Amino acid sequence: MTIEELVYDWNTIEPSLRAPNRHIGLDDETLRDGLQSPSVCEPAIGQKIELLHLMDALGIDTADIGLPGAGGTHAAGVEQLAREIAEQKLKIRPNCAARTHRNDIVPIAEISQRAGIPIEACTFIGSSSVRFFAEDWTLDRLLQMTEEAVTFAVDRGLPVMYVTEDTSRAHPDTIRALYTTAIRCGAKAVCVCDTVGHSTPDGARAVVRFVKNIIEEQGGGIRLDWHGHQDRGLGVINSLAAIQGGADQVHGSALGIGERVGNTPLDQLLVNLKLLGWIRNDLSRLREYCEVAARACNWNVPLNYPVFGRDAFRTATGVHAAAVIKSYKKGDPRLADIVYSGVPAGEFGLEQVIEIGPMSGKSNVIYWLEKRGLEANEERVNRIYDRAKASSAVLEESQIRELI
Repeated sequence: MTIEELVYDWNTIEPSLRAPNRHIGLDDETLRDGLQSPSVCEPAIGQKIELLHLMDALGIDTADIGLPGAGGTHAAGVEQLAREIAEQKLKIRPNCAARTHRNDIVPIAEISQRAGIPIEACTFIGSSSVRFFAEDWTLDRLLQMTEEAVTFAVDRGLPVMYVTEDTSRAHPDTIRALYTTAIRCGAKAVCVCDTVGHSTPDGARAVVRFVKNIIEEQGGGIRLDWHGHQDRGLGVINSLAAIQGGADQVHGSALGIGERVGNTPLDQLLVNLKLLGWIRNDLSRLREYCEVAARACNWNVPLNYPVFGRDAFRTATGVHAAAVIKSYKKGDPRLADIVYSGVPAGEFGLEQVIEIGPMSGKSNVIYWLEKRGLEANEERVNRIYDRAKASSAVLEESQIRELI
């Protein structure tokens, strides 16, 4: 039987998530929004360039390469990344964050000219009543800033993505006024932000549909992005809901790094989009991307992190391991991948790992030895098995080799 015949997929019986009939873009925020986490280290420029090449290899469409308005070494790094894209003819397109202020837009225009490639200016401004009250803002003032900044960027030949922070808590009238102004001033993309991770999937879908209608009222032809955060742990599902609502591109960061509990984890989003059949990207280097990001940012990946955590495809439980081992013995790695896993490890360059611990059976021991080309004789198996049963944790490889 085929794998498809073996799996009765309830996900397809009454799907609320339906495949979009358009290209879904991906924007990588690792090198800008991701670095706002107070617990990460700023990667060296060489590490940023390595990550940029991995983003390109994964088929990620755009990357936020920084906020050059910050000046100093940060601005210099942004220019090096832009030059790398131009000189190496990478497919990924760069964008840069900017406040709705000329001082942030001018450096983007200058770097774009020197590097010889377009750089999208992501001009951001607050939009919720919470921010209005806290900052003593008025809508008229924000509309004026929007008009001045977008017009200024467009006049300097920059493609503009107009970004409203905290859109998921903003009043519809405010959202309509801000986006309408930006589009009329020449913005070619707009971004709906769930800046504090407030949204549920229903909320993400609703606010994106609302903004999609504004775009259509203004004649269409404007890209619509979704930028989500993880405060309620809903980053991935909100991104999928946003796509259903009409988003053309969704944002995320490697391993979900970012301020507070982080951004939508781009790696998990890619995995889900691939398994849903919504993208066809080659994700064979996704593990490498996560490892490089973790190393560059001095980030500890939780052991039980989905797909790329140490324990994602690792088991020492006898019953579970036995089923995986029997699947391998049938000569079917795909069967081994699904018998106790909802994600096929092989599709992402990984494999099922059988360990030996207090919950293991003798089949774990035999498999462990044979996997390493070691004889699984009865005396050796019993010695390891007895030690495992007396242990309080999974045995390390060094402990097992001592017993051998």
